[in-house]
Amino acid sequence: MKQIDNLKEAKVLFEALASDARLEIINLLSKYREMNMNEIAQKLGLTNGAVTQHMKKLIAAGIVTISAAAGKHGNQKICRLVEDKIIINIVTKHPQKLYECEIKVGNYSIFDVYPTCGLATKDKLIGEVDDPKYFAHPEHVNCDIIWFTKGYVEYIIPNFLRQNQKAVEIQISFEISSEAPGVSNNWPSDIYFYLNGVELGYWTSPGDFGGDVRGIFTPDWWFPNWNQYGLLKLLSISEDGTYIDGFKISNVTIKDIDIESKNEIRFRVAVPDHAKNIGGVTLFGRHFGNYDQDIKFRIFYEEV
Repeated sequence: MKQIDNLKEAKVLFEALASDARLEIINLLSKYREMNMNEIAQKLGLTNGAVTQHMKKLIAAGIVTISAAAGKHGNQKICRLVEDKIIINIVTKHPQKLYECEIKVGNYSIFDVYPTCGLATKDKLIGEVDDPKYFAHPEHVNCDIIWFTKGYVEYIIPNFLRQNQKAVEIQISFEISSEAPGVSNNWPSDIYFYLNGVELGYWTSPGDFGGDVRGIFTPDWWFPNWNQYGLLKLLSISEDGTYIDGFKISNVTIKDIDIESKNEIRFRVAVPDHAKNIGGVTLFGRHFGNYDQDIKFRIFYEEV
């Protein structure tokens, strides 16, 4: 998900989308996930030169990326969508002053999880799957993917706010999905989020994605019938309430979190017993899924 906070930056995006041919390219890539330039040209009945010019605008707008790959007839240019969602804030409420950090999905501080469950680094599984005791393995801090059916993991976010600084918004972004035995694109799960013990609300993941499509960053050794990728979500807590991708999920505000008096912020991801849809959760880090990131935290603040 891409977030644009000023209209000047959005101008490039608007120009990229102001073309039926470029919209068709986006539709093709959303359907097939990745295509080479020749395939796109053939599907749309365009010359390779015309597709190249359209691609330049889509790349400049941050919508599409191109990488080289070996093919039957030499190297070919593989095109993929960078973003599956774009949010444009016409009016930006938060100031530009912020603290930010990124935490690996395996670097949780406490946990209580139930099978099916497991965790892995970019190179290997940690312990045995479906055995929660391996979540206490010392190497869990290096994991790039974790999954469980029910329970929670909790992360400690450093709080670097000074006495004269007041938090006005917290943003947390992560790649996430449900957790089905194997994979199932239709496997709803109500995933809840908490800050400092305060329930923020929940988001219903539609499924656990994979099957015949691998995650862009998922390593080659990973099993094809296991979790492949998730959806990139943005959780934000402001003075107005709590939002997922700009849609309000509760009236909990940043004042309810009271982070100024604490040295740390505790962020919990859970599928609790009271959830209507208990379909598990999978968290993807930098070396799994479709997004080159771990869990990103941003604290916007103002001087007081």
